[in-house]
Amino acid sequence: MAEELRIRSNGDLVSALEDYLAEWSERSGIAVEIWALPGKAVPRRVAQAVYATVIEALENVERHSHAGQVSVAVTTGKAGLRMTVSDDGAGFAVDEAAPNTARGLTAMRAHFAEAGGTLTINSVPGGGTTVTGVIRSS
Repeated sequence: MAEELRIRSNGDLVSALEDYLAEWSERSGIAVEIWALPGKAVPRRVAQAVYATVIEALENVERHSHAGQVSVAVTTGKAGLRMTVSDDGAGFAVDEAAPNTARGLTAMRAHFAEAGGTLTINSVPGGGTTVTGVIRSS
């Protein structure tokens, strides 16, 4: 998995995300606002799930949303980890029954499920999209 290699070479989730977000923003022309990143290390499987999901979410933003800005937050606490990726783009009607449009959504949910978490997608046509993932502490 390319995401795993990127995290390993940078040593931690924060460095990997900062590097990727800067590169992605420059390439896509979409501004990225980082609200929060973890202040401590997270388990490797959790880091991989978050990293892979952020990449997929940003690919969807670039491909479909026509957004001007994306906000990213990853926080940790006693309850676990929470990841949020929000854009100010076109939004869409979430239709899980349409496999061709739901592949990216399915992949993001699978990444979080592999780490024992859940993922929700909230989108409003004309109002942007928010992807939220939660992995509870054991």
